[in-house]
Amino acid sequence: MPGVIIVGVGPGIGTAVARRFAREGFVVGMIARTERTLATAVEALGPDATSWTTTADATDDPALREALRAFVGTHGTPDVVVYNAAVIRTDEPGELDAATMLDTYAVNVVGAVTTAGELLPRMESGTFVITSGMPTPDPGLTSLSLGKVGVRGLVELLNSWRPAVHTASVTVGGPVAPGTAYDPDDIAELYWRLHTRELTGPEIRHGC
Repeated sequence: MPGVIIVGVGPGIGTAVARRFAREGFVVGMIARTERTLATAVEALGPDATSWTTTADATDDPALREALRAFVGTHGTPDVVVYNAAVIRTDEPGELDAATMLDTYAVNVVGAVTTAGELLPRMESGTFVITSGMPTPDPGLTSLSLGKVGVRGLVELLNSWRPAVHTASVTVGGPVAPGTAYDPDDIAELYWRLHTRELTGPEIRHGC
């Protein structure tokens, strides 16, 4: 059975991506910070889906690596990896102290580096997608803007490092909500089309 693992599952894009891949018969691995979030996501998949869950914080390197290895130990190397963790906050240049800025960057970028470093060397093919945003940097969203610039740079780097795996980012240009231009089910379809190679390239933009 093919597998997808999603780091940073939440009620929006993460759960929608899980549903989309479950519909195609994938075993769906989901990592989130809380059991409550995971329970809600599993319920959203429906009774016919095959899922695997565990808690871990994307900024806790040992815990995240342990979670990823646990999925591989149970279901094998995934065909698709999705990094969906992010901290979204309003802040202007210099407003955050250095520690808070680094904590934010750790979620938005460093957790993706950890995930890629753990899984991409195991993958002979497949897809790694990172949820991105901020197509234009915004000084009112400084930490998020810098994080998404980092994501786009990371995508380019990973495609050079492990070219057998298609690494891409999906740039979402606004708040995610059902029935809007940023409907999570519509966005999840882009992740599926990236994996099936109906879409190619390092960056796909939705609603930007």
